Amino acid sequence: MERRSVTKIAVPALLLFLGSIPIIMAGVRAVQIPMGTTPDDVTYLLTQPMPYWLHAVSGAAFGILGPLQFGRSIAGRFGKVHKLMGRVFVGAGVVLGLSGLRLILAFPGSSTPLLDIARLLGGIGLLIALALSIRAIQDRNVPAHRAWMIRAYAVGMGQSLIAFILFPIYLITGEPPMGLMSDLTLVGSWVISIGAGEWVIWRRLRPAPVLRTI
Repeated sequence: MERRSVTKIAVPALLLFLGSIPIIMAGVRAVQIPMGTTPDDVTYLLTQPMPYWLHAVSGAAFGILGPLQFGRSIAGRFGKVHKLMGRVFVGAGVVLGLSGLRLILAFPGSSTPLLDIARLLGGIGLLIALALSIRAIQDRNVPAHRAWMIRAYAVGMGQSLIAFILFPIYLITGEPPMGLMSDLTLVGSWVISIGAGEWVIWRRLRPAPVLRTI
């Protein structure tokens, strides 16, 4: 198998793996809510479960479809499927962003000001990136469309990395990590995700060098 073919498979697989823990955790929490078995730190979700359910379902769709959309084999060989998945991806992203903002408004004070600000900026940034990606494809600007889609995914799934740090601590201690260091780690995960997205955009979408002949 050629190296390029391996990369086409490895990158989506890696993204799906990174997003697996947040998706599973959100699914578990969505099941715990109707059963009334949520941990003590999130019992407030029982009062208004709908925003979280929307957030969990849309986040799962967003996290699964994103890596599949970024695989160029689907876009090249199955154009109609790519467009259909893209519409679902954008719709899921819009619901993800709006439900995230709704959670902040529904449960003020449930998290620290630092997290509230980060989540507020993340929700707004996700919606802006999706809007710009739609505008770009309407203008037939495919490179800009891809770039804004990558940015949207980086923002929407920015907490994927944090799960691999905080989830093992939760399993060992039985208590969710809290405090300033936990908040800074979460924000740092977002920054790393966005930075990685920008690096991918620079590597994949930069213009090809012009060869000059003497």
